[in-house]
Amino acid sequence: MDEDVKKRTQEVAALYFEGVSEEKPFDLWRAFDPELGKQLSLFITGRMYGREKISHQTRQLVTVAVLTVLGRSEELKLHILAALNVGCTPRDIAEVIFQTFTYAGIPTVNMALKVLRGVLVDKGLWPLAQ
Repeated sequence: MDEDVKKRTQEVAALYFEGVSEEKPFDLWRAFDPELGKQLSLFITGRMYGREKISHQTRQLVTVAVLTVLGRSEELKLHILAALNVGCTPRDIAEVIFQTFTYAGIPTVNMALKVLRGVLVDKGLWPLAQ
């Protein structure tokens, strides 16, 4: 195994998911197929999320936008937590969600804002200061 990819996978996973109590995708994959779970984690976390072409903040904001448009609220929660972990502000995350309105519609934006609010409540960051 490429030790650099393994190390990068561990670093990025720690960066994104430190303190996250929700089930992480790797744990779910591993429960069904340990070897495939490992390979998926190495590729997605180590090779894709570990790329240094854009910042982790940008990468997570893009991920939040895509998950919002797709209406994937459970995965969205995980990546809102990751976005906060890498230094995105709640206002930045909200703005990215609002930007999806034109393409995804207001019900989708409302769902994502509710997910964001729930995360912020859980972290003691709600209500946002004006």
